[in-house]
Amino acid sequence: MTKPAQLFVWSLAFFLPTATRASAADSETVKVFVLAGQSNMEGKAPNELFEHQARDPKTKDQFAHLRKDGRWIVREDVFVKFLDRHGGLSIGYGSPDRTGPELEFGTVMGDHFAEPVLLIKTAWGGHSLVKNFRPPSAGLPSDEKLDVELKQAQENVRKRNEKNKQADPLPTMDEIKSGYGASYRQMLEEVTSTRENFETLFPALKGKRWELAGFVWFQGWNDQYGGQDEYAANLTHLIHDVRKDLGLPKLPFVIGAMGQNGSKPAEGAMLIVRNAQLSMNDVPEFRGNVRAFPTDILVDKAAEELYPRWRENLAEWKKTGGDFGYHYLGSAIWFNRIGRKMGEAMLELKKAER
Repeated sequence: MTKPAQLFVWSLAFFLPTATRASAADSETVKVFVLAGQSNMEGKAPNELFEHQARDPKTKDQFAHLRKDGRWIVREDVFVKFLDRHGGLSIGYGSPDRTGPELEFGTVMGDHFAEPVLLIKTAWGGHSLVKNFRPPSAGLPSDEKLDVELKQAQENVRKRNEKNKQADPLPTMDEIKSGYGASYRQMLEEVTSTRENFETLFPALKGKRWELAGFVWFQGWNDQYGGQDEYAANLTHLIHDVRKDLGLPKLPFVIGAMGQNGSKPAEGAMLIVRNAQLSMNDVPEFRGNVRAFPTDILVDKAAEELYPRWRENLAEWKKTGGDFGYHYLGSAIWFNRIGRKMGEAMLELKKAER
């Protein structure tokens, strides 16, 4: 049996029992949500920006519900696991010293559910759906494409060896193939590892019954460079495979569609990926259990307006944004709006479950 097949069989056996114990009344439930994607799911809004805007009279009202007595609330009913970090929900669970959509998403979930909530973030910058997150049922690319990729990878190593006077071995076809779906497998491993250790990681959840309640996908940038034309097919495979491997055939699935274009119309490959993401709303089998929404309409217009001149206005920029366009300008407001919309979309799907 191949490793992916073994992983699937093992994962299915592992998760199905937890999904079928829903009638158990002797243990309280913890609602678990998986948040997956690339750098924007990691989160790129600087904590320093959050601190400033939470005190600035012009913006503080947008953050007031996240603070108490002049400090950020650390929730005791919502928990986050993001790779090597874990704890109660607050700012700082994005990239180092940054925050992402998990803050508002977790707030919406925590405010809605009487049960405690656990967010598992599985996100890595620069990872595509066409390769890194490629789901098992998508299969490998054609032999022709793999041959081209292998030759290019070998040529890159040859040039590096020559430049640095090294003798690194050339990549093999097996190594090229192993890169496909590596992030998908790692995502499942993160969920499984958290499932096995959540009572140790979060002592407050000891004795709670684990219930996978939803999945959120926020990704797309790297698929503009070779993965755009098969994005819709790969995303369909992803939804099917996630549900299959987690043993939940109707697991609610929320998609934050690409929106780095902001107020400008999306064009080219970005438009293709964005439309592919939004097209999941029109797939008959996904109606009522998958919801994709546009993120461009949630743009932080103040950050968008200042961004073209940020280098000439650095002091003001640090009070408004904090990153480049592909990271939604590092806008705390934009990331919060996206996270809240993710939460609202998830609650709509959860309502439809009943």
